[in-house]
Amino acid sequence: MVDRPDRGSVSIEVAVLAPAFIALMVLAGVAGRTAVADEAVESAAHDAARAASIARDARTGRAAAVEAARRQLDWRGLNCSGEPALSLSGSVGRTRTTFERAYRSAPGVPATVTVTVSCTVSFADLRAPGVPGGKAVAATFTSPLDTYRSRR
Repeated sequence: MVDRPDRGSVSIEVAVLAPAFIALMVLAGVAGRTAVADEAVESAAHDAARAASIARDARTGRAAAVEAARRQLDWRGLNCSGEPALSLSGSVGRTRTTFERAYRSAPGVPATVTVTVSCTVSFADLRAPGVPGGKAVAATFTSPLDTYRSRR
């Protein structure tokens, strides 16, 4: 019988490479979840700003923005730790202002509404050393109010 020096090397290779392979799979999960969250939050910000911009007053615009963002994020089944946050602001004639003041601008004056949606994506279920608990993702979208439409 011939004594071969590489006997048992497959077991050692598997023992060394298995953790690396598992770490690669966890990294793919983190990257994939973050990419999906980025896209979902961006879509939610877009839909919320658009819904707010077609409203005639700030109260209706705020409610429409919240509903549009919630509908988009519920549809995506986003894994946020906590409730996604919405931040609403506006501008009148290129000057930043509050969301409410944008609606009170005079007809003929350009005004916009801006919605920022943010969320911390949870990685709690990906229990692996070195994986953070979550990652903050945010997106902002600005939509113009109709310049010649009457506002309240």
